[in-house]
Amino acid sequence: MFMQGISETLANAPGLTLLRSFCLVVQERSFSQAAELLQLSQPAVSLQVRQLERQLGTRLIERVGRRAVPTAAGQTLLEQLPAVTVALEGLAHAMSAHIREVNGQVRIGTGLTVCLYLLPAVLRQIRIRHPGIDIVVVTGNTDECLKRVEDNSLDLALVTLPVNRRALLATPVLHDELVAVARPDMLTSSDAVAARELSTLPLLALQKSASTRGVVDAWLRRAGDVPHPQMELDSVEALKEMAAIGLGYAVVPRMAMQGRGARDDLVSCPLTPRLERTLAMVLRKDKPLSRPLSLVCQSIQEHCAAWAKQAKGSSAFATSPSPCSVA
Repeated sequence: MFMQGISETLANAPGLTLLRSFCLVVQERSFSQAAELLQLSQPAVSLQVRQLERQLGTRLIERVGRRAVPTAAGQTLLEQLPAVTVALEGLAHAMSAHIREVNGQVRIGTGLTVCLYLLPAVLRQIRIRHPGIDIVVVTGNTDECLKRVEDNSLDLALVTLPVNRRALLATPVLHDELVAVARPDMLTSSDAVAARELSTLPLLALQKSASTRGVVDAWLRRAGDVPHPQMELDSVEALKEMAAIGLGYAVVPRMAMQGRGARDDLVSCPLTPRLERTLAMVLRKDKPLSRPLSLVCQSIQEHCAAWAKQAKGSSAFATSPSPCSVA
């Protein structure tokens, strides 16, 4: 009802152009002088004043000799115009903040691992550089995030490929290596390990709805049948916890085992052949790219490039593959 009232008021309110013409006629006491200042013809200015009078339902200007002077109603209108001017200046000031600074909300959907280990650096940079951008992060699996991008309840998804939806555009931003993790007494070396060497260990897997689960299953399938998982869990962090108490091994994104994700009670091994998942930024193809959204996308790409460069230079993963000892 509030917005409806505003809409109706604005629909019936006199236009700013008409008010300006009225003010200049009163100021100059002349239609011809006002027309000259407005760079219009005198009949055009007279027409604007008549339109304003019809809109307000009363006579605003009358001629006294050769002068154009306000009527009583015209004088009342003049007395109200300073308040209109103040309101317009406030509006201009409020809008200038959006021009000088970047303001707006960006809604991101992603998985828990990316939320924990990749996004914090992005959010920190955005907060420092552009404090006016409000970022909302929602976690979920790839399908859930993509559905919300499609219905426009999310602006952007950062998820694992593949993405096969005609309305969406996926831009790959990071090749994230997957590694095997288990207790040190299960994996006794940090060298690369093949699927057949892991076949004697219980498998801890993500739920089938997770895109990363599909990537891992395809890798295992190349070496034979995919083993039946000992457990199917909904997060990489849950897999790490179960692996840490000796229930089996898991294949997880490398980023989950670095920095704050590193654990003394787990070891990680690269896989041979090398296995990775591809993270992509996903937007609607018809999504207008606002400045806040553009800056968030740019920051994600910068941090993914830095992450890839750091991973490429890591000596632990630069060694040539050799068999990993499985207890």
